[in-house]
Amino acid sequence: MHTRLLSAVLLVAGAGLLSGTAMAAGDPEAGKSKVVTCGACHGQDGASPIDPTYPVLAGQNERYLLRQLQMVQSGERDIPLMAGQLTGKTEQDLADMAAYYASLPARVAQAQGDEEALARAQGIYRGGILDKGVAACAACHSPSGAGNAPAGFPLVSGQSAAYTVKQLTAYREGQRATDDSYGGMMRGVAAKLTDGEIALLADYLQGLH
Repeated sequence: MHTRLLSAVLLVAGAGLLSGTAMAAGDPEAGKSKVVTCGACHGQDGASPIDPTYPVLAGQNERYLLRQLQMVQSGERDIPLMAGQLTGKTEQDLADMAAYYASLPARVAQAQGDEEALARAQGIYRGGILDKGVAACAACHSPSGAGNAPAGFPLVSGQSAAYTVKQLTAYREGQRATDDSYGGMMRGVAAKLTDGEIALLADYLQGLH
């Protein structure tokens, strides 16, 4: 079972590397002036969102950020609060914005759970849940939560627990489908997680580094 799960993850990861959207070369310095309005929600440092359900953008992988910006702009990813925010932005603008946020220091936060809860979450993150067919999160997002930049897998460490809970729940309920390029992998994993397991993982990731 473990071998089959790992093989599936590696196959999807390889497909992402081979078929990922070509990236424009982003200029972090040019991007700085293009994200001024973004700071109203995500913080001027990209790491202090005004709402814990908003993502931390600082230090996020550039390829992932660019792809999300492209999807939001096209309407493929529907985020009502961002409606119109990217209107008129060119592909180069989006690339510069992604490069700028990727150049900023990632946030370091602290998990709140006790040792037992963190140990359980670590077990899921690093080893998956074999009897439910849940692959290890670390296979794609790395043991440190830094993600896999070339494959476009996001950094997940340092995000607020509220944000991670919201996103994993959205994947589980089919409300977020931004993993089509990877065979619906996130929806497949999240579909097998309970609310309790999602909460454990979210808290663990908040303090992972």
